[in-house]
Amino acid sequence: MFARLLIANRGEIACRVMATARRLGIRTIAVYSDADAGAKHVREADMAVRIGPSPAQDSYLNIEALLAAAEATGADAVHPGYGFLSESAAFADAVQTAGLIWVGPAPDTIRSMGLKDQAKAIAEAASVPVLPGYRGAGQDGDMLRGEAESLGYPLLIKAVAGGGGRGIRAVMSGAEFDSALESARREAEAAFGDGRVMLEKLITQPRHIEVQIFGDGHGQVVHLYERDCSLQRRRQKVIEEAPAPNMPEDVRAAMCEAAVRLARTVSYRGAGTVEFIVDGSRPLSLDSFWFLEMNTRLQVEHPVTEAVTGIDLVAWQLAIAAGDGLPVGQEEIRLTGHAIEARICAEAPEDGFRPGAGLIEAFALLQPDGASGARWDTGFESGDRVPSHYDSMLAKLILTGPDRTRTIARLGAALDRVQLVGVPSNAGFLKRCVSSPAFAAGTHHVNWIETQGAALTAVPRAVRDAAIQAACAVQLRAGDASVWSRRDGWRMNAADRVSAAVATPDDVVWHRPAAPLADQPAPVLTLLSPRRFAVTVAGESFLLTVPDYEAEAEAIAGGNAIKAPMPGKIIAIPVRDGDTVSRGQTVLVMEAMKMEHSLAAPRDGVIAALLAAVGDQVGDGAVLAHLVDED
Repeated sequence: MFARLLIANRGEIACRVMATARRLGIRTIAVYSDADAGAKHVREADMAVRIGPSPAQDSYLNIEALLAAAEATGADAVHPGYGFLSESAAFADAVQTAGLIWVGPAPDTIRSMGLKDQAKAIAEAASVPVLPGYRGAGQDGDMLRGEAESLGYPLLIKAVAGGGGRGIRAVMSGAEFDSALESARREAEAAFGDGRVMLEKLITQPRHIEVQIFGDGHGQVVHLYERDCSLQRRRQKVIEEAPAPNMPEDVRAAMCEAAVRLARTVSYRGAGTVEFIVDGSRPLSLDSFWFLEMNTRLQVEHPVTEAVTGIDLVAWQLAIAAGDGLPVGQEEIRLTGHAIEARICAEAPEDGFRPGAGLIEAFALLQPDGASGARWDTGFESGDRVPSHYDSMLAKLILTGPDRTRTIARLGAALDRVQLVGVPSNAGFLKRCVSSPAFAAGTHHVNWIETQGAALTAVPRAVRDAAIQAACAVQLRAGDASVWSRRDGWRMNAADRVSAAVATPDDVVWHRPAAPLADQPAPVLTLLSPRRFAVTVAGESFLLTVPDYEAEAEAIAGGNAIKAPMPGKIIAIPVRDGDTVSRGQTVLVMEAMKMEHSLAAPRDGVIAALLAAVGDQVGDGAVLAHLVDED
């Protein structure tokens, strides 16, 4: 085994790899951008090296800087984590050319699987079922439109070099094709430096099931069973589980064997995942799954496989990279119990899953009853700052149990107590997802979240009221027993009038005590300062302030301005000064946190002034356009 491991990544996955490396006696080397100078993965490493400015292109995607860091620290091997350069054949080549061990598959394997069209051709040759579509070299718009008409709608436009849900657009009719093609190409070019696309028949109610495989690079391959990753928003996973619900044994065997067959075809080495799209409109069967893509790296959701197999996948990665064979044979890998993972992100589901950045004032898993055994993989702690330059995921919460029903209950109990204050949180949204009848029955699918709308994304009023009531109750209990200190509205010869005020981000609320809500878990309060509380209830965290009682709620500004909801780059402006726009019409498109965001007109009106141009970097809250009434 090697002595020093450089982890060419950040956040949760860097911390995760370090944990196994430390257990194996390997010294760890972190790399960081300016935005991550004080990050948790930097604090936990044995050594740390700055690799560049905050933008990923200048740091975590800078191959020369990463290799210089490895040389400066005497690294023996490089683990790429996931995302960034983890599936870059050029990076793998460069690492090996520098005389270092690459913890991953061979560069040629990465190349062969990295382009979706080529990967599907290899899968077809290996007798792995593949969806019909267009995967040719021609990229002319008119030609692609003709191929789309031949294939038939609905269909997907997918970036050939895609990943992470980017560069993918669903097209339901020919009228949508041109604009969807332009958008997919633009996002693919920005994300991967490759704007080529392919077309694929759309399964309208798809499930996403993937198989974890490991190979030794010499033809020996095993699988570690399947994971279901069907709960997604914007084609990005939010909850994953192993094994897949409602999976017949014959389908499991066929799917796992297909994954192994594909991996053997390319002499796969190390950890990989073969992803399948499944028709979720009917029960799983031998003719209802098709190859989607192969991820030549460790997946975000690998902990659920570790939980049901008892195998440390990072330890296997390191052993195989060091030249060892597969630690065990297929017959020794057993599937036991159930595991579910929830991705905790700094994002606002009620605002279109808008990612957030800034100071984390409080971040913890407040241990609830019934959630013993929770695994909490995180790259952030209270007091850290969430940069605006990278993915919004902060942590992963993994619960296990003897069966799926009890695991769901344990996960729900744990999500109740995920405290995240200072940046937006999706924990309450995740709790509502796993509490739904559809998730309990295993009938959810990739598009299910979109069909539910505000029922999942909006913060329930009852939860908000419970948080406010808890903060008010603390105020009313404060003080000594004298008449002058009591906070119950005492008046001589009159009934008490009990109320207290709490400032929310939008208003000042006066609240009277009431009986606790029977259908909601008890709020948990954390005092951040003498007048500020973090209140967590049902997965939602609120920052509440005790105001001066003379203060009045300030009016919420807005109505005539379009502002940047976060730092980012303006990439398109489909309107001009003087244009008449209607409420909801896209005025600007910005790129932030590796995603496109359409900024819409808040009302009907006329564009009085555009204050940004394509290519501008804008700050959080910057006014980008003004509206006036139409004469």
